[in-house]
Amino acid sequence: MNEAKPFCITKRDVWEAYKQVKANKGAAGVDGQSIEDFEKDLSNNLYQVWNRMCSGSYFPPPVRRVDIPKGDTGETRPLGIPTVADRIAQMVVKRFLEPILDPKFDKDSYGYRPKKSAHDALSVARRRCWDYDWVLDLDIESFFDDIDWELLMRAVRRHTDCKWVLLYLERWLRAPVCMPDGQLIHREKGTPQGAVVSPVFDLWMRREYPDVQFERYADDAICHCRSEAQAQDLRLALEKRLAECRLRLHPDKTKIVYCKDANRKGTFPERAFDFLGYTFRPRLAINRRGAHFVSFIPAVSKKAAVKMRRRVRAWRLHWRSDLDLDAIAEWVCPVLKGWVNYYGRFYPSQLRDELRTIDEFLVRWLHRKYKRFRGHTMKQWEWLRSLKRRRPDLFAYWTLKPMAG
Repeated sequence: MNEAKPFCITKRDVWEAYKQVKANKGAAGVDGQSIEDFEKDLSNNLYQVWNRMCSGSYFPPPVRRVDIPKGDTGETRPLGIPTVADRIAQMVVKRFLEPILDPKFDKDSYGYRPKKSAHDALSVARRRCWDYDWVLDLDIESFFDDIDWELLMRAVRRHTDCKWVLLYLERWLRAPVCMPDGQLIHREKGTPQGAVVSPVFDLWMRREYPDVQFERYADDAICHCRSEAQAQDLRLALEKRLAECRLRLHPDKTKIVYCKDANRKGTFPERAFDFLGYTFRPRLAINRRGAHFVSFIPAVSKKAAVKMRRRVRAWRLHWRSDLDLDAIAEWVCPVLKGWVNYYGRFYPSQLRDELRTIDEFLVRWLHRKYKRFRGHTMKQWEWLRSLKRRRPDLFAYWTLKPMAG
């Protein structure tokens, strides 16, 4: 290690950070450089990151802003995309902070943590909705856009005094945002998702409400309560606590939900909530003996289903008569497998029903591809049913079946 460098960051740290960034993939930042482009001069590029971080001369470039659709309301959610080199530098800091901060998180905090996933959070939430009658569905208004930098850095300093970590965290907070039109916007508040302030919620909940179970994934959280009164009390307390952090609960999206099922037959206005792309609500289920009953369980949300169908329509499968069936399957199956792997974990028959629109496009493709099927609607659908029997694995959603729950 060069003693002339003010900060002790090893080349191995940068190399391991690069490997994680490469595994995560991701789009290019403002410089237009992809991971493949970065690797064309990998040794020199990694050396520059290491040399600048060690010397204190690393300054993050602007973050490219991309607006992605937010549900089916026409609204968008801003997404910041750093450059590849900047993601590697951030990963160096993340690898330093993670062993320090991870033990501070509660066991029921799942977002951006090693060996924890959204499916873990959903599975625990499903079980607790059976055990507790009420859920407080939290929505912090513009959490990542409005979080105060001073409070964030104060929280970080409680856990580390490492000078280079604090230096680069502040520089990342102050890095300008490059808008789609090229304009640079300098922010005065806000932070990327997965910020290190997240443990604050966990610690406060365990201190003030140790008996209330919750699941949190970044800024998305639900709390399980024994009674409506307990949920209302918790909501008021959280509003006060968030105000101290210069944040607020969304007045319309935060709600108290009754977990109605076959054994809980009360009548209340709110009986459903969304969490991590799933909607929890009363649904007809099948027990292990094959009998039907009503259970409070999750399935793919309507918002997620609308996004998927919009993506399917954009494929315009029925116009691709230049492709044979296997080529179409090879083209769309990576996306379909991703949907099935995530949204098919709970109540998979709902996802199967939502994706049946693909069947309609396949039938329309058949109509254009083969003249002998034109004008014979029944034969077209019989062809599809026969195909499903012969090759059920051709499209991932064809194998989805009801599960006991």
